[in-house]
Amino acid sequence: MPFLAADIGGTHARVALMRASHDGVRGVETLAYRVFACAEFSMLSELLQAFVNADVQAPVKHCVLACAGQIMGDEVVNDNLAWPIHLTQLRHALGLDEVAVLNDFEALAYALDGPLADGGRHLCGPDTRSSGPTLVIGPGTGLGAAAHVPGPAGGFVLTTEAGQMDFAPNSVREREVLAHLAPNGGYVAFEHIVSGPGLLTVYATLCTLRGETPKLATPEAVTMAAVACSDAQAVEAVEILCASLGSFTGNLAMVFMATGGVYLAGGFLSSIFELLKRSAFEERFLHGRSARALLSQVPVWVTEHGHHGVHGAAQWYLRRGMSRAESLRHAATGGVGA
Repeated sequence: MPFLAADIGGTHARVALMRASHDGVRGVETLAYRVFACAEFSMLSELLQAFVNADVQAPVKHCVLACAGQIMGDEVVNDNLAWPIHLTQLRHALGLDEVAVLNDFEALAYALDGPLADGGRHLCGPDTRSSGPTLVIGPGTGLGAAAHVPGPAGGFVLTTEAGQMDFAPNSVREREVLAHLAPNGGYVAFEHIVSGPGLLTVYATLCTLRGETPKLATPEAVTMAAVACSDAQAVEAVEILCASLGSFTGNLAMVFMATGGVYLAGGFLSSIFELLKRSAFEERFLHGRSARALLSQVPVWVTEHGHHGVHGAAQWYLRRGMSRAESLRHAATGGVGA
């Protein structure tokens, strides 16, 4: 039966009506798909209802959400979401029997079983894919990451809150930025530097350090100015973001021994791909590490986020349903295979 699959970020929500295809758990068919701006709705139930009103002809009773953040009881908790998400309220508002939730980058990692792994532009390392754990990392409204570990039945996915790790400056300039953000010391997360809002923060900090008033008010404006080389602080802010992303990615690649490669996801990075390729990303990904020989064999691609989040969420949901059905079958037969 068709079900809703939604990828809810801090800025955009991607919603689809999906069903399993004849290929089973790995086959997912998209019946309808839309992208919404979260700021245009006062709560998630209104956003999903708008999709249902526009694209769903028959009642749906099941929904899977890929959300930035983690589930705490009945609520999805994350500072980057546009509004609180309360699962009971959502279920009642839409008349759903079930709302299943997973992390948004966990969903992207499950999408590595599908078209996500086939696309993307090569950034550094070998340009061929190999076996081993694979990472999906993406700076957007926040900074997300997940790891896909190969194994039987498609392997498994490890979700993370890696974007909340302490930022570690590498250059003198980055130390100046960090000192401005935390003049008395203390915690500054990586995502406060490596994200869309982080880019704007770094840009404003650089302007302050130079005694100038910031002229640009959005991450998109900073990105456009950097691409056009029309603002020196915007150019430097993007350089700091790219270099810091290299350090962050190298750290995670070592943690997970990501010999299968790294996918940097999101339209934000795609829009600055040429700047990213010319930046210190690769140097910082490899530099000064005893694991340099390993990391030099890790391929890195930049890929669009697109519909991959809802596709991965749907794959996870169908796999979860099949696992539950298998458990019930074993319980009914006393654990004896049919």
